[in-house]
Amino acid sequence: MSVLHLISCRITSQSPLTSVTHCVFIPPLTRAHTYRWKPPGYARLFTLALVSANRKLFHRPALMDSFMLRGVLCVSALCVWSSAARGRSDALELKDADFDYIAPEHETLLVKFYAPWCGHCKKLAPEFETAATRLKGTVTLAKVDCTTNTETCKRYGVTGYPTLKIFRNGQESSSYDGPRSAEGIVNLMKKLAGPDSVPLHSEHDLENFINNFDASIVGFFSGTDSSQVSEFLKGASLMRESFRFAHTTVLELGKKYDIKYETPVHHRPAPSLLLLCSFGLCPHLTKENKDSLRKRDLLTAYYDLDYLRNPKGSNYWRNRVLKVASKFSSQGLLYSVANRNYFLEELEDEFGLGSSDATELPFVTIRTRTGHKYTMREEFTRDGKSLENFLEDYFAGRLKRYIKSEPVPAKNNGAVKVVVADTFEEIANDPEKDVLIEFYAPWCGHCKKLEPKYTELGERLYSDPNIVIAKMDATANDIPQGYDVQGFPTIYFAAAGRKDEPKRYEGAREVKDFINFLKREASKPLVLNGVKEEL
Repeated sequence: MSVLHLISCRITSQSPLTSVTHCVFIPPLTRAHTYRWKPPGYARLFTLALVSANRKLFHRPALMDSFMLRGVLCVSALCVWSSAARGRSDALELKDADFDYIAPEHETLLVKFYAPWCGHCKKLAPEFETAATRLKGTVTLAKVDCTTNTETCKRYGVTGYPTLKIFRNGQESSSYDGPRSAEGIVNLMKKLAGPDSVPLHSEHDLENFINNFDASIVGFFSGTDSSQVSEFLKGASLMRESFRFAHTTVLELGKKYDIKYETPVHHRPAPSLLLLCSFGLCPHLTKENKDSLRKRDLLTAYYDLDYLRNPKGSNYWRNRVLKVASKFSSQGLLYSVANRNYFLEELEDEFGLGSSDATELPFVTIRTRTGHKYTMREEFTRDGKSLENFLEDYFAGRLKRYIKSEPVPAKNNGAVKVVVADTFEEIANDPEKDVLIEFYAPWCGHCKKLEPKYTELGERLYSDPNIVIAKMDATANDIPQGYDVQGFPTIYFAAAGRKDEPKRYEGAREVKDFINFLKREASKPLVLNGVKEEL
C-alpha cells in the first residue's frame, strides 16, 4: 500500500447547485492533476485522504460519504454543509476541522464563539441570525460551538460566552465590542467592511461624512503624493474599530474649516494634515455608538428624545445640559442625550429605573470607564440648577455610587453563604476571614453541575471559623472592582488581610481539588468536619 495523498476540492461560484469544484490530486513522484467535479448542492468544502495504487478518481453522486479509486477505497471525507441546502442559517457553522480552511476565504469575518446552554448566547442567537441574513453578500458571519470545538476556542482565548471576534483574511483582527442587536451588528460591520479610510472627492462628500458619523477622523492632504497619506492610512487601519476614517487630497475642501497650506498644527511649511476627531459637544447616544462613547466617563440625560417628530423639544433639554456642561468643560467628562425608551431595559437592569418612574423630565446618569455608576436623584429643574449641584457633588467626590444588588437574604445560615452587592464588603471583604467566592449565573449549565460539589465543600468547611465558602449571582448584582468575571462560573479566593489581591481559581472543580487549593492558600490550617488540618 502506498503513501496517503490529498485531494482538496473547493467551490468556485456562489451557487452551490451550479458551481464547479476544482480538485487537485497529487500522486507520488508525478505532477499534480486537476479534475473538474460537479458537486451536489450541500457540498461546500471537503478534503479527501486517498490511498493510491491507481490514479483515476470516480465520483459517487449520492451522499458524498465515499469515493472510489479503481479497486481502492477513499479513506475519509470532510464535508461542510452549505446554508442553501440546509435552509436554516446564513451564518456559517465552523468547526475545529475546517476553521483554518474557511476563515481565510473571507476578507472580513465576524465569528461568534458560544455554548448552547448559555443564556446570553440564546438571547443573542436570533439577533445574530438576522444580522447574518441582512449582511449576506457584504460581510460573512460565522459561529463556533465551543462545547464541541474546544481546540479552536482555546486557541483564540475564549473564556466566556458569547465571545465575538473579527477576523480579516483568516487572522484575528480584534474583539467585537459593538452592539449585540441585529441593527447594531449590521451597521457596525458595514462600516468595518469598507475601506480603512473613505476617499472624499467633493464638498458634498465631506459634509455627508462628517454629519453622519459621531466619531470621525478626516485627513486633509495637498495631493496623492503627500508623504502623510500612507501614514494616515496605516493609522486608520489600526484604529478603524474605534473611529470612522476619511481623507481627501483636495486641500481646498478644508477652507471652510480654516485649513491652509501651512497649518499651525505642525508649525512647519508642509502639506496640511488635520485630524478632526469629535463626538460633538453633546452627542446623541444610540445603541450603535454607545460602546465608543462609553470608553470615556460619560453623563447621559435620558428623555423622550425624537429629532424626527419633535426636534424643538429634543433640543430643549439638550441645551439645558450644554449650558451646565460648559461650566465643567475642563473636568474631562463627556455629555450626551438619549431616547429613554430605547434604553429602558438597560436603565431598569443597571440603574433600577422602573417604567413607572418615567416622567417627562430627563433621568440623568454618569457611567465611568471603570464601571462606576451614579444617578441624579433630584428632579431635573428647567434652570439646570439641580444638574449643576449633581456635577459639583460628583467632581468633589461626594456622590454615593449606585450599585445594583439583590435584596439581602433574610436568612443566610447555609453551608454556602449567599453574597449580594450590598453585603459584599461585609462578607467577602471581611479582613479576618479567607473567602472562596463563586460568581455564577442561574441559567449556566456548568454552574448547575458545580452546585452539589460546591455545597459539599461548604459543608466540609462549615465548622471552620476562619474561612467562608460563598456565591453571588453575577447577573443580578454588580461585580466589585478587582474581580474580572467574563464567564460562568468564575471563582476567586480573597485571603484574610489581602482583600485587594483576590486570586482567581483555575484548578479542577472536584471537592478534593478545592480542598487542596485551600490548604495551600489559606491563612490558617483548615478545619474539615471539625478536625483541624495541619498546614
